[in-house]
Amino acid sequence: MSGDLSDVRFLTVAEVADMMRVSNMTVYRMVHAGELPAIRFGRSFRIPESAVVAVIQKPISHTG
Repeated sequence: MSGDLSDVRFLTVAEVADMMRVSNMTVYRMVHAGELPAIRFGRSFRIPESAVVAVIQKPISHTG
């Protein structure tokens, strides 16, 4: 492996939902849509904290 995973902090869906102030279902939708990368462990997902920070800091696009 090229990366060192010992420095990566993984979050649960509930932790991500709390950080983003959205529902757990919204986080699941983002994962399934590919908007938020995640690793599946059995029936649960773990999301790298760095990916959550990147999504939060992404500029908001305005439509219309």
